Amino acid sequence: MKAPAQRPELIDEKATECCSLASSPLGAGEAERMTAKLKALSDPTRLRLLSHIAAQGCDAVCACDLLDVLDISQPTVSHHLKKLVDAGLLTREQRGKWAHYTVVRGAFTELRELLDLR
Repeated sequence: MKAPAQRPELIDEKATECCSLASSPLGAGEAERMTAKLKALSDPTRLRLLSHIAAQGCDAVCACDLLDVLDISQPTVSHHLKKLVDAGLLTREQRGKWAHYTVVRGAFTELRELLDLR
């Protein structure tokens, strides 16, 4: 049994929906920046830390509040937060003894644009 022919307008529509990762290929500099962000996100502990900070919206989160959430030591939390700051995903503000972290929204806009499969 032969499959029914598709209407031409459906075929054209599917062709225009082909996966395109970006409007143009990445340059070397942009690829380096995006790789740093993606590498930072590839660690489960960092991803969990980031999700806890992002869940606070625009509010800064004290590193002291993250210790109990993930049940990891302060040096480990500091190490992973530094990686996220270095990747441009978080900002760090020192307030007395503790550092406070905020999500860099523009970094996530860039990641969304890179991964947009429209």
